[in-house]
Amino acid sequence: MSDEAASAGTGSAGPHRAGVVALLGLPNAGKSTLMNRLVGERLAIVTHKPQTTRSRILGIVTRPGGQALLLDTPGVHHGQGALHDAMQKAVGESLDDCDVACLLVDLARGWEEPHDALRERLDAAGKAWFLVGTKFDLPVGRQRTWPPAAAGSPSRVFRIAADRGEGTGELLDAIFECLPESPAFYPDDEITDRPLRFLAAEMVREAAFQELTDEVPYDLAVEVIDFDESRPDITRIRANLLVRRESQKGIVIGAGGRQIKALGTRARMNLEKFMSHRVHLELFVKVDPTWFKKRKRINSLGYF
Repeated sequence: MSDEAASAGTGSAGPHRAGVVALLGLPNAGKSTLMNRLVGERLAIVTHKPQTTRSRILGIVTRPGGQALLLDTPGVHHGQGALHDAMQKAVGESLDDCDVACLLVDLARGWEEPHDALRERLDAAGKAWFLVGTKFDLPVGRQRTWPPAAAGSPSRVFRIAADRGEGTGELLDAIFECLPESPAFYPDDEITDRPLRFLAAEMVREAAFQELTDEVPYDLAVEVIDFDESRPDITRIRANLLVRRESQKGIVIGAGGRQIKALGTRARMNLEKFMSHRVHLELFVKVDPTWFKKRKRINSLGYF
């Protein structure tokens, strides 16, 4: 458990508080980094490329007197197609379902037009929401005027550097203070509702973003076809890397198979660190030109 999750805040003497917290913002605003920091585990994949997160991911932070259900959401952006629609639907549902919202704004980029729509929806819902400036550790972030006048009147304003933990403990304390009185929704030892099979697929996809360039990672999905946990000392995983075009298949495999080997090695090392035991990972590349167009297919991959 992270220092933020374990820090003093909501104590057992007062009423127990629990509720849903939506992390909202544009692509690459730092939502996944913040959730991972608060939960204390790498549940959501993080890369420097925008639009990495494709679905709503739950991270659970439990304290003696409360439980926060953090929803990491895809970045709000313009686009088209079934995958884009599913991603933006996840954002809307998170906003509607939450008890508290955090609107994350990259301090280096500042307030942008899409933030206006999110702010308007939060104000109309009458929910507590925090304005959170991210990447405060970067020099340009410290020079940004904060908060911007366009942000209106959020309940609280913060500046954080989630990758270093700067300001995140204070933010988490404020979140717990605003949660409604409620019993816990999940057992104390659970940190997400996502199955390990899905998290493994996401870690493979994260490795693809880190190893591959240009448009290939955005056209790629990961389909776990076998997940064998029959032995306690090793997990065996077989997965397809789905690409949209035949030319992308050659890029992912690389000359002599070097690219897919490097991708697999990176993914396996991250999986072993997360699972705390050995992982045998086999990857295959499959051309599927329509995986991102069919809603049922998208749902089967865990993107909803």
